[in-house]
Amino acid sequence: MALTLPRLDRRRALQSAAAGLVALGLLLWWLLASGGGPSPSGRVTFATGVSTGVYDTYGRMLEQDLARDLPDVDVRLERSRGSPDNVERLARGRATFAIAATDAVAAYQGAGAGRLRACARLYDDYMQLVVPRGSSVQSAHDLKHLRVGVGGDGSGVQLITRALIKAAGLDFDRDIRAERVGIDAMPKLLRQGKLDAFFWSGGLPTSAVRTLAHAYPIRLVQLGDLTGPLHRQGGVTRYYRAATVPADAYEEIRRPEPVKTIAVPNLLVTTDRVAPDLAEGVTRTVIENRDRIGAKVHAAQKVDLRTAVFTDPLALHKGAARYYRSVKP
Repeated sequence: MALTLPRLDRRRALQSAAAGLVALGLLLWWLLASGGGPSPSGRVTFATGVSTGVYDTYGRMLEQDLARDLPDVDVRLERSRGSPDNVERLARGRATFAIAATDAVAAYQGAGAGRLRACARLYDDYMQLVVPRGSSVQSAHDLKHLRVGVGGDGSGVQLITRALIKAAGLDFDRDIRAERVGIDAMPKLLRQGKLDAFFWSGGLPTSAVRTLAHAYPIRLVQLGDLTGPLHRQGGVTRYYRAATVPADAYEEIRRPEPVKTIAVPNLLVTTDRVAPDLAEGVTRTVIENRDRIGAKVHAAQKVDLRTAVFTDPLALHKGAARYYRSVKP
């Protein structure tokens, strides 16, 4: 004899089956939206910067978080000369991820430029002109004939410095004695009297400048008077904005005060070669560990979900875009 369910039981069975199908559908949707499937794996090369710069410190902090969040990904940090070097490494397939300033990204026209993509806008670099406290230099116009640290060749510091020197009405090759060294060497040379001034572009505060201020009397020179002439140059200078170094950025400087300068945004950059699930995972780690990284790298506190998607001149990597869609209110 066939077993016949009462009508009420049949209705409950159908309702339960329907609910199960809805739950299964939601689970499948969530897996697709979050990049379901196996966790990203393999080796990743992350290009940072010079050893005493913010890029390198940020990279070392991020490496720890990626090891926790993406345990199957082997992250290898590589120091570099800075933003232009990082962009070229990415474009030529010698790095997987890197931090780079927007002006360096926009300036790169070499092979592979069209493959560059962004995962996030991070924090701004502030241009800092450092001199001994007793120096007579009051603006970049006063650097004529002086020994000036301008950053190493291929560095983002030198890219901006060249534009600033031009905005000051000086010739980079004839009017200053350009010392092409980085932040790992410039503070020592200033202390030894082998430099009269040096330029640095980095997040606030930069540890090398703080360390120098502890041991040697220095001050920052304003660069605010160059904003207009700088923008009139056109090209990548459109990525520079007027900014102020707050007085409390370097409390080690005696009688610190706000200093007008320029700033440029940094991007987390990758290429379209990178799988979407990997780009999504790295982007998630960058955004969600802002406060932990920011406890050590104060500039990282400026990373903001609301502004992270504004990555001009690069398009968002589709994996990064997928992450932002998943957390959109």
